[in-house]
Order: sequence, then structure tokens, then C-alpha cells
Amino acid sequence: MKKIIAGALVAVFSFSAQAAEMMLQKDFEKVADQYVNVGEISTSGTTSTAEAKAELSKKADEKGGDIFVMSSGNTNNKIHGTANVYRKR
Repeated sequence: MKKIIAGALVAVFSFSAQAAEMMLQKDFEKVADQYVNVGEISTSGTTSTAEAKAELSKKADEKGGDIFVMSSGNTNNKIHGTANVYRKR
């Protein structure tokens, strides 16, 4: 069930542009050797997927990341998401 929720969040999050871009896990797996992990970020209490994506992107930027890949998501009452942040080698 968590994978379904995370997939739905990824699909919705992928529509708006930010400095640090969100990448789908399946796409990241193809280019993972080009990136180095620089940390994990999360958001909670946001009221829309766009707000959550913007917050995750900002946090990824603060860590010096180029992309972030969703690792979990939840939409119970308020939106919560966790992502891994990567920087190009």
C-alpha cells in the first residue's frame, strides 16, 4: 500500500518544475552511477502535493542536491513524503 501511495505522490509531484528535480525511482536506477547520495529529506503537514514537492525541492537545494527520489509518501489528513537527495558526480 505504501508503494501505491508513494507512486501516486511521485506522479503528482512530477508536474511542477523546481531547482532540484524529482526523478522517478525507475529512471534513477538507470543513471544511479552518475550520482552520489547527499542525504535524506522529508516534509510533513503540507496541504497539497505541489506544496510538498516545493518543500522537498527547497530542502534538496539546501543539501546541494540536483535531484531527489521519493522513498515514501502518505496522504492521511496531511501530506508527508520522504526522499533521498543526490548530486551529480
